[in-house]
Formats: sequence, structure tokens, C-alpha cells
Amino acid sequence: MPHATQHADVATAQLDSALRGGPFHVALRAAIAARGLPLQRVQHHLSRHGVKVGVTSLSYWQQGARRPQRPESLRAVRALEEILQLPEESLIRLLAESGAEAPDGDRRPAGRSYRAHLAASGVLDGLLNELGHPSPDGGVHTLGHHERIRVGPRRELAGRESHLIVRAHRDGVDRFVAVHYGDPGCVPARMTVHALENCRTGRVRTHHETGLLVTELLFDTCLGAGDTHLFRYAVEDGTAGVSREYVRGFGAAGGQYALQVRFDVAALPVRCHRFTQHSAAAPRGGRQELALSGLHRSVHLVEPRVRSGMLGIGWDWE
Repeated sequence: MPHATQHADVATAQLDSALRGGPFHVALRAAIAARGLPLQRVQHHLSRHGVKVGVTSLSYWQQGARRPQRPESLRAVRALEEILQLPEESLIRLLAESGAEAPDGDRRPAGRSYRAHLAASGVLDGLLNELGHPSPDGGVHTLGHHERIRVGPRRELAGRESHLIVRAHRDGVDRFVAVHYGDPGCVPARMTVHALENCRTGRVRTHHETGLLVTELLFDTCLGAGDTHLFRYAVEDGTAGVSREYVRGFGAAGGQYALQVRFDVAALPVRCHRFTQHSAAAPRGGRQELALSGLHRSVHLVEPRVRSGMLGIGWDWE
């Protein structure tokens, strides 16, 4: 089978390169691909090593959307080295190296460092567990998400509104957990959440150091597997300083996403652009200039089907 042999050679070469240069999630993904193991089998092997890790977490790790950092997760990484037949400490070494700040070549004065994203990821896990929602997707897949961002007269992130269409992939879904990640210097305790349509607000949790606000949006019905639901909510922010970008992260591929940023008449940027990013640690790419609408003072992007990673709009004030 020459084709199969050639494919295996390519996978092995990619794995060798990833183990030498990283980053961690690329090496993990390459190792899983080289061994030809579906994530369910990887999870099964981990359980035989006495380590419990969900398939969703494994998926996030290999996509770079989350980073293992808890003691149990680090045990899993060491077990993965054995399961995937990797040199001892190879993944652990890359994991330690990825804790550094983003590379110097990826300068983003308005953005957050990789370490800040990492801290927020760990805090978010804790807040989700506190609300009894260990699964990040909450039992639903997002079919469509239209997000409107308002930038105020002080150039601040004044607020955002989200209109979502979701489909339950299990029975008994009666809520959605919304996450707002404010700009550096924001005060989550001063933010407010408004349930606008087909939902009502439940418990709210905030974390000042990472700028996170997490809230339950309770549905007026209990969804069964396959049921869809449309709802809208808004977050009033306005608590930070000058805003220069808005970024949305996606843990896995999903439905349509539209992002619109509207600027106050007293605060118009000189240029705007869209960008993509595989993970918080990766360099940005996919830059494309966006023309500001003169009448509505807004720019937007539309992704018919999102991929895992990060997508956003940035703007320059001068």
C-alpha cells in the first residue's frame, strides 16, 4: 500500500517537527494523527491509566483552545506520552514552554498576552464548575450567532448584544451559559446582563483579575435532543479604557457567525481590519482591511461556518 506508507511517512515527519518546535497543541494533534487514534480511544487508554479526561477537553487541548494546567490534567499529559509512544517529557516540555508570553513578532498593544488568556481559561473552568456546567457547550451546538459590538464616545467597549440559534444535542437542556471577556482594566462587577428575548438571567459570576463575567440564561422551555431555540441577550460594559479590538474564540467548528462593530460618532477609527488566530499563543493571520460604513459607522464580518480558533476585528485610532 504505497499511498498508506507515504501518508504514514508524512504524519511521522510532521510529528517529529512538532515535537522539536511545538507548540504543545500542534505536537499533541500530530501525535494523535500519527498513531491513528480517535479521541474516544485516547480517552479509553487514559482511563486505563487511572486518569479521567473528557473527549471535549482532549479536543480543546489539541486545538489550542484550552491548555492542561491542573494536576490531574498534567498527569494526563504524562500518560499521553506513554500512550502515544512519545519520548518522556516531550509534551510536558512543550507545555512548559507555551506558558511564556506570545512571541515578540506578534506584537498586539491592545490585545491580551497568552498568559492572560491562559489565566482566564483556568478561571473560566472554575466558574463553569461552580455553576454546575462542566461542559463548555452546555449541551447545545450553535447554529448561528450574530454579535453586535458598540464602541462608545470614550473609545471604550460600551457593550455587546448577541442573537443565538442553538440546537440541543442531548435531552434536558434548559439554559445557556454566556461568557463576556472585557478589555484590560475592566470591572466585571459593574457590568450588567440583560435577557432580551426567549430567556431570563440566572446566576452571575465575575472574576476581576481576568475580566470575566459568566451568567446563566434560563430558557422558558426544556429542550430535547434535536430541538432548536432562538434567544437574545446583551451585556452593558463601558468599564475599561480605550478598546482596539474584539475577539471571539471557538472551541470547535460550528455554524454561522457574524460580528458587527459600531462606533460612536464622536469616536471614529482611521482604519479597521479582520483577523484570524489559531490559538491565543499563535501568530495572527488572515488580515483583511474592512471599510467603515459612513452612514452607520460600522464594520462587519461573516463566517458561514466557523473553525476552531479565534476570529476578530481590530481598529486603529490614529
